[in-house]
Amino acid sequence: MKIAIFHNFMDNIGGAEYVDLIMARELGADIFTTNIDRDKIRKMGFSSDRIFSIGRVPVHAPLRQELTYRRFRYLNLKKRYDCYIIAGDWAMAAGRHNQPNLWYVYSPIREIWDLRDYVKKNMVGPAGGPAAGMLFGLWSQYHRTMNRRNLKYINRVVAISSNVQQRVSQYLGRQANVVYPPTETARYHYGRAGEYWLSVNRLITHKRVDLQLKAFARLPQERLVVVGSYEQSAHFQRYASYIQRIKPANVELRSWVSAQELIELYANCKAFITTAYKEDYGMTPVEAMAAGKPVIAPAEGGYPETVQDGPTGRLIVELNEDTLTAAIASLSAELKNPEVRARYRAACQARAKKFDTAVFIEKLKKEISQVVTL
Repeated sequence: MKIAIFHNFMDNIGGAEYVDLIMARELGADIFTTNIDRDKIRKMGFSSDRIFSIGRVPVHAPLRQELTYRRFRYLNLKKRYDCYIIAGDWAMAAGRHNQPNLWYVYSPIREIWDLRDYVKKNMVGPAGGPAAGMLFGLWSQYHRTMNRRNLKYINRVVAISSNVQQRVSQYLGRQANVVYPPTETARYHYGRAGEYWLSVNRLITHKRVDLQLKAFARLPQERLVVVGSYEQSAHFQRYASYIQRIKPANVELRSWVSAQELIELYANCKAFITTAYKEDYGMTPVEAMAAGKPVIAPAEGGYPETVQDGPTGRLIVELNEDTLTAAIASLSAELKNPEVRARYRAACQARAKKFDTAVFIEKLKKEISQVVTL
């Protein structure tokens, strides 16, 4: 079966892009996208030979999203494939001309749906003035309308989590099955009980990395390594600059690491921390658990679907600087006990196997078989 995968851009490799690469490798599929960073893709351990650009787009929002939407809106591969998997939010418009299709939803476009007010507050802000706020409101409303129209051409919807499944129902009125993203658990291993905490996330406002830095500033005896890439658009750069300004001495920032370097960071960290606002799913906690390391995360979004409060880490009900600082200090004290570390290691690795790549591919193939027979 010939399969094509559509994704917004492949020039900043995060969790969604990593899933696409695994999906393409396991299904023998081609990827169609806009911007491509082939060097990063190779460093992540994947070939870029079957990744094709449908045209470059700008790096700055909103032109980046706008042109990406239009490129996919008019993309027509003229039935060269048996099935099309749409794996990017702005790429969903490609369903109009490419069928049968399946939308693997990382989330309905967050900046126009669940994060609309958050984005307006944090990206437009007082400096933007009322005119900027009004323009953002009109732009997001237009794309809400187009999002609903384009959804009519989607044959089947599959969400990455129950959290995203609920968003699809709430905002778009469609039902979706859940297939959790893949984690290549066999690649991860437990190295040692390290002296540093690890955080892996894009440097953008809703990941709330600044909250991590503020907590560690209050815990000078602890150490944090943040692996945080960011795009070249202005709002990414503003937040990355802010993070650099407030970074305390016990926090190390790494903008990019290879796949093998990241595996070793997981293997030798003390524990893992993540703070994203209403995260769609959250692959990095599962990767940390595959390395036998406990996780601290907010009790919101997709995190409660993977992290078990108690057996595999801590879920913070009301995340703020105080509660985060307390959770880090408490878990750090616990992990001084070798028996506790061993208990976390066993529970975390067992939990991670439930999200293994083999489980993902088996379930995804069943979803594809439903599409192809439509």
